[in-house]
Amino acid sequence: MIVRTSARWGGLVVLFLASLSVQAQAPTFRSDVNLINATFSARTPQGTVVSDLRQEEVQVFEDDVPQTIRFFDSSTLPLTIGLIVDVSNSQQRFFRDHRRDLEAFLKDAMRPQDQAFLVCFGNHLRLVSDLTSSISNIIDAYARFERGDRNFPELGPDENRSEGTALFDAIYYSATEKLQTSGRGRRALIVFSDGEDNSSAHDVVDAIDAAQSADILVYSVRYARQRGLVTSRNKYGARVMKRIAHDTGADDFDATNGANLDNTFKQIGAELRTLYTAAYHATNRRRDGTFRRVTVKVSRPDVIVRTKAGYYAKP
Repeated sequence: MIVRTSARWGGLVVLFLASLSVQAQAPTFRSDVNLINATFSARTPQGTVVSDLRQEEVQVFEDDVPQTIRFFDSSTLPLTIGLIVDVSNSQQRFFRDHRRDLEAFLKDAMRPQDQAFLVCFGNHLRLVSDLTSSISNIIDAYARFERGDRNFPELGPDENRSEGTALFDAIYYSATEKLQTSGRGRRALIVFSDGEDNSSAHDVVDAIDAAQSADILVYSVRYARQRGLVTSRNKYGARVMKRIAHDTGADDFDATNGANLDNTFKQIGAELRTLYTAAYHATNRRRDGTFRRVTVKVSRPDVIVRTKAGYYAKP
């Protein structure tokens, strides 16, 4: 886009070319023209990040049909991160843990060019801190919430929920109202929760679909205190957190019983900085609403690739 100023035509050309350069660094792909992008990570079996893959080493398959890669990117783009913190009754004992771990994660992952926002949810989805590059602003806003301040805007429509936990809605609206519309570069959600949901208008499939459609990775960090036998609720929460993370191409981590997460946050930060994107025109051009399974393979031996499970080909 050319902005009209009093500068000479030569200045306008420079501005135009600069605009093209910026757009090339942070491309946006729309599935409605059948251009699908698959963001993926690569590690060795020992967990070391692989950061030097070349396009000729990568193959993408959709429903087992090989696809032609039209765009391949391994550059370090800015990050847009959504932090989603469960503040329902089952998580109140973890408020201080959440604040400590939020700060640790941000210090490990955030750079000046990155942005993050913070959503705290129980039966309401409150945007406690909007997109910012300031770690202190996010932590200060969470501290206000922790002290009882609830004067924050809400995500999603006005739902009549007097109690409960709306985990799936928190993921769905963070993806659709924040990251999909205003996110730039690599986009991810980090969810701090026990995985339980009993008041969302959307289900787990809706939440996963919203993330997959926008190529958003959802990392899960599960908090639970377990003494003695593991309950069915514990098992359900663990399965939910694992499914959301793995189906979006991310990973899940367990903070049960106060586990130290310093290494976890370093892993997430390192992975976000070394992601790859392979974009292709889907050979199956039908927009019939069916689920298309996406697989990324690399020819280099002993490299483990993780990407989203696929996407729905919406009309």
